[in-house]
Amino acid sequence: MTPFWWSILLTVVGIVGMKLAGRKNHWGWFIGMAAQVLWIIYATVTAQYGFYLSALLYGQTYAENWLRWRAEKRKKDASV
Repeated sequence: MTPFWWSILLTVVGIVGMKLAGRKNHWGWFIGMAAQVLWIIYATVTAQYGFYLSALLYGQTYAENWLRWRAEKRKKDASV
């Protein structure tokens, strides 16, 4: 059985990343992407390999949204 702290760790890291990303803080995007590494470790330890796909897709989504946000920010900064 997986230790209870894994659930707490995955939840806390994911929520912190989402909250910061929602505030358009660049650290939120990186925390969200880094959280996917934890999900891959969790998937490996628990032999729940389906989480590999979700970690890759969530990581891709965080990366795409960060790139979109960064492009919008640069455009806004250039117009000021």
